[in-house]
Amino acid sequence: MVSLIIPVYNEAEHLEQFLSIIDKLELPMPKELVIVNDCSTDCSTEVIKNFHFASKLVFADQPRNQGKGAAIRVGIERATGDFIAIQDADFEYDPEDVPKLLVPLLEGRADVVYGSRYKKTNYQVHRTFHYLANRTLTMFSNILSGLYLSDMETCYKFFRADVIKNIKLESNRFGFEPEVTAKIARLKLRVMELPISYFPRSYIEGKKITWKDGVAALIHIIRFNVVSRNADCFYETLPERYIPKHGNWL
Repeated sequence: MVSLIIPVYNEAEHLEQFLSIIDKLELPMPKELVIVNDCSTDCSTEVIKNFHFASKLVFADQPRNQGKGAAIRVGIERATGDFIAIQDADFEYDPEDVPKLLVPLLEGRADVVYGSRYKKTNYQVHRTFHYLANRTLTMFSNILSGLYLSDMETCYKFFRADVIKNIKLESNRFGFEPEVTAKIARLKLRVMELPISYFPRSYIEGKKITWKDGVAALIHIIRFNVVSRNADCFYETLPERYIPKHGNWL
């Protein structure tokens, strides 16, 4: 089974339409929707509670707003699937891409799969500021982590459950992206990138990430790639097959 972790914060305007699409989404294996409401102040909670799900549902209601990273941590704790994926509750990302991102995991060819907005075979228009910011952050992350990615900041990140459940995550907001990337880079993992569709929305349409998150991301990249110790990044239950055999691991 795959668990789709869906953080929700003030998405009521289109949430019912999104839930209908994600609930009906056909995958090559059973799915579990792990929806974490991050203390929305609109009627997102009511929309979720009144929706009739056909899929298995795990619902968590945060007592206070803490950010996407905190919601993902709760989702990871509650998820019961063999694979865990992150899915935003908006239409910037196309759920129809989910099945192909699962394939390398199901076939045993990857332990982690990123969906890249920039690794493409067709032309797609991006918003200039966010495009340049994302590419700059990805390049900086690549230099420090040693992973050569085209899109570190992507929402679509898919993991084997025994990988992501054994990573100690700390970031509450959008720092989840550079943090988890830095920490998987320390492990002996097969990481794959596949192209995805992307339809960026504006702040008027509900986009929440700001320039402050970009500055914070730079700090997170340095902290989690350079400062943090391995012992602070992983739980003792991390399977041995993911631990590099060379160097001083601890």
